[in-house]
Amino acid sequence: MEPTRGDEDLAITMRGVVKRFPGVVANDHVDFSLRRGEVHAIVGENGAGKTTLMNVLAGVVQPDEGDVHVRGRRVRIRSPRDAERVGIAMVHQELMLAEALTVAENIALGLRGGAWVTRWKSIEKTIENEGRALGFEVDPSAFVWQLSVGQRQRVEILRALMRGAQVLLLDEPTAVLGPRETAQLFESVMNLVSEGRSVVLVSHKLGEVTQVADRFTVMRGGRVVASGLDMAGTTQSELAELMVGRALEGPAQGARQQDMGDVVLEVRDLRALGDKGIEALCGVSLDVRAGEIVGVAGVAGNGQRELADVLSGMRPVTSGRASLSGRQLTHASPAAWLEAGLAYVPEDRRAQGAVVSLSVAENLALKVYRQPPLSGRWGLSLAEVRRHGQQLVSSFGIRAASVDQPAGQLSGGNLQRLILARELSRPIKLLLAAQPTRGLDVGASQIVHELILSQRESGTATLLISEDLSELMQLCDRLIVLFRGHVAGTFDRASFDRDVLGQAMSGLGGGSPC
Repeated sequence: MEPTRGDEDLAITMRGVVKRFPGVVANDHVDFSLRRGEVHAIVGENGAGKTTLMNVLAGVVQPDEGDVHVRGRRVRIRSPRDAERVGIAMVHQELMLAEALTVAENIALGLRGGAWVTRWKSIEKTIENEGRALGFEVDPSAFVWQLSVGQRQRVEILRALMRGAQVLLLDEPTAVLGPRETAQLFESVMNLVSEGRSVVLVSHKLGEVTQVADRFTVMRGGRVVASGLDMAGTTQSELAELMVGRALEGPAQGARQQDMGDVVLEVRDLRALGDKGIEALCGVSLDVRAGEIVGVAGVAGNGQRELADVLSGMRPVTSGRASLSGRQLTHASPAAWLEAGLAYVPEDRRAQGAVVSLSVAENLALKVYRQPPLSGRWGLSLAEVRRHGQQLVSSFGIRAASVDQPAGQLSGGNLQRLILARELSRPIKLLLAAQPTRGLDVGASQIVHELILSQRESGTATLLISEDLSELMQLCDRLIVLFRGHVAGTFDRASFDRDVLGQAMSGLGGGSPC
């Protein structure tokens, strides 16, 4: 049972919360309490109901049953504006910024006091100061569409704090942050807690949970299976076992001690512009051999997105060259990269990795629908598309109601499995994976890791772009670090050191950025 304390110590109390969606009970009579001045972690597998519960608090969805009390007073939170009025703000995993507006305009929207809207210099200065206090570099005049996913996350956090939130709901806040930024964010979180604010942390990074949380609650299948337990003395393995309901095997292991094959991907002195028209890649050079996993580390916004765009044919190159298995593809189209043997897992699985309005079967067929048996003399065979989809759903363990279900209804973990199934079910030479486990729970992440390692065993070259340094150190044979578009360091497995890599990611490892 959850420890009891007086109502005066509680910032939030939820009792008997039920939320049903068609065919599923997302929250099944959930009880939850948050104390004033604490960090309370909610952990669980993808689809466990964590985000739904937070969306109830944030006014995004309405519960079918149950009560919510804020500081001892029963409230009805019908909208995000209602949540804001009672001091609750949420930073969502799926970012909710207006891409056509600037950072300052996004933050100004909804701020109390209309005078903010006209005092742009004042609000921009405030944003810079608040960002500096959090350790974030934020350009208030930048358009959101020009920002990386990591930079957008920082804007979301700033917006919530600048609206005076007393209770901050953080849904995977460090998914796009490097080690230094993560440490700074948690330092800021602890400062907020010391001021009497309360923080709910939804995270799949169990190391971070054990580091920063005071208490934790575990959800599984929409129900609470462990409630309000003290974090002190709880190990990551114990948390993982509570999450999945069984003991997990050890983590997938990284590099083999053997010679690699021939060079598959060759990049030399690559330069490209970012969305702002400023050089984002500054003479990047790298090689990836057959049967090798090369990782690209760096804090979000240092050229990783642009590198992935260039190597998938989505962004033009200003100078330099890139080749795949000896075929020059420097200025090639995405179709040419695909034909040459590229499999691409983009960082934004919903916007870039899948067509969420299409069915599971249709998404699985996107790269092969022109080929037999899916296409023949009389055009596309819908029966073969469904048969192909059913085969991959079974082989890759995709949990879907049917292959006719819209892909957008899948959980994050299952959507990522769909993308990997589509990309890995055909002959490939290079796997380009950008943030492949972002937002996935420990079990789903382990499956993705096993798929990546199986590709290495089959001789595929892999370029793994990730802001999760632990993931990179675990899986990769070599690492390169990007800082402001420049290669700030190259490391083989024997020289992996978290502190040294963190320094390189912060620009302290030498080299000249753009």
